[in-house]
Amino acid sequence: MNAVFLIGAGGVFGSRLAQGLARDGFEVVCAGRDLNRAQTVAARLVETGGAARAVALDARTLTAEALRSTGAAIVVDAAGPFHNAAPTVARAAIAAGLPYVDLADARDFVAAFPALDAAARAASVVALTGASSTPALSNAVLDDLTAGWCEVMSVEAAISPGARAPRGRSVVEAILSWTGRPVRVFEKGRWRSRPGWSGLVTRDFGPAGRRRLSLCETPDLDLLPARFRPTRSALFLAGLEPPILHWGMSLTAAFAAATGFRLRPLAGLLTALSGLFAPFGSDRGAMRVEAFGIDARGRAVRAEWRLVAEPGVGPVVPTLAALAAVKAIAAGTLVPGARACVGDLPLAALEAELDAHPLIRTRTTERAALFARAIGPDFDALPDPIRALHESLGLSQWRGECRCDGPASPLAGLVGRIIGFPGRSGTEPVEVSIDADGRRSIWRRHIGPARFQSVLSNPRAGGRMTERFGLVSVELGLHRQADRLVYDVLGWRLGPIPLPRALAPRTTTHEAIDAQGRFTFDVEIGLPLLGRIVHYRGWLTPAEGEDRP
Repeated sequence: MNAVFLIGAGGVFGSRLAQGLARDGFEVVCAGRDLNRAQTVAARLVETGGAARAVALDARTLTAEALRSTGAAIVVDAAGPFHNAAPTVARAAIAAGLPYVDLADARDFVAAFPALDAAARAASVVALTGASSTPALSNAVLDDLTAGWCEVMSVEAAISPGARAPRGRSVVEAILSWTGRPVRVFEKGRWRSRPGWSGLVTRDFGPAGRRRLSLCETPDLDLLPARFRPTRSALFLAGLEPPILHWGMSLTAAFAAATGFRLRPLAGLLTALSGLFAPFGSDRGAMRVEAFGIDARGRAVRAEWRLVAEPGVGPVVPTLAALAAVKAIAAGTLVPGARACVGDLPLAALEAELDAHPLIRTRTTERAALFARAIGPDFDALPDPIRALHESLGLSQWRGECRCDGPASPLAGLVGRIIGFPGRSGTEPVEVSIDADGRRSIWRRHIGPARFQSVLSNPRAGGRMTERFGLVSVELGLHRQADRLVYDVLGWRLGPIPLPRALAPRTTTHEAIDAQGRFTFDVEIGLPLLGRIVHYRGWLTPAEGEDRP
């Protein structure tokens, strides 16, 4: 029987990992500074038929000789904290000739870990860091979701623990060390700096509901751009339950970013406040991983994997990658070396561990282009130039020419000028910039001197989509008519307020191709009583250097 030397066996994650190891036939040497806690865990494992013993240990002074004396075959560090820590245990394990695994989710620790690679190879030892939800599980999911893709545009991983998930002081201190401080992140096609816990967004976690998330510093902020080479962004987000706790953390982060105030000394206070608010939030933990890109067929796609943990189960998830890693090491399937635990464990191996627990998993792959999702199968029957323009992800540029008819009345002209529509003109150069991220498309149009933009979002079955011009939103109906794409107006709103259908804008709009095979547009928009506001028609082709799908 292989013996696993488990540091931090008495902790939140260590105790759960100990149960998994014992259940799978490993002898567990429960180690920690608090011998009583380690003995308690060992006794529970023995009571349930496992093999376990306890030892007292201070990981800060651990030596190779001390590890060899335990008789263990594998060393696992589930204690931490790893933020700003030296890899003392990993060095001792390598020096002792023992494989090593940890659950580190600290960006600096994981980034520095490959410095041990030469020593690990020389000792023929496997040393893995980050065998946890991040980066091991998140990367394994993305490896699977994006397999065979031609291009990855953006990737995003997010975790939202349950409200009553244990939050030890050391964990809170680690989070506060970067909250409101500059965090390096790849976003909008470049590396930039943003305050930690900024950029409040909402994401759908399925059975766990919609939750608020903010930028979180983890190893994935380095590993996702390096491994998947996204052209757009690579983000890791985290959230707190209940929502008021997340809002409070966001305000605290904004204060720290603005003033430079150090939050770490407040760890005790914030840990206590977290406990006070816990009864008001969901106790379901959740994880979500998403990717946008171009698949093997050249289509823009969105792939998503979601996991929801029933109350009380969430804390086991961060331990499952470590459990799978220990099994793989024991089976001799991993090559020696010191590295982050990414690319070593396939998603199937991790999901085999997830299957042993009450966890809900869902996976979806759908078209990423808003028009494809709204129109359905008819989208693929449209001519290539129309599909190419609407299938583009990221930032694309289109240029051409058009002619414009002026407004039908002075009042219609005033409305057009407020929006930015062009007036009457001869042939004018046209530039259209489309910034699409799979959730919305921002269209910026330059027609001669005129500048105006709209935002397309919320695609629904039946060809429905929303187009917003400032505070006014128009509900569109899209349908294929032979080789043309035709637009209708189904309703409109001022902000969230529905407006009378009888007063809604009228449009005669379609897209087609011309004799030269170019994308063409013919857009006429008017209002009841006012008549035509604008009518412009012309053609577009990709800007030079644009490589469209």
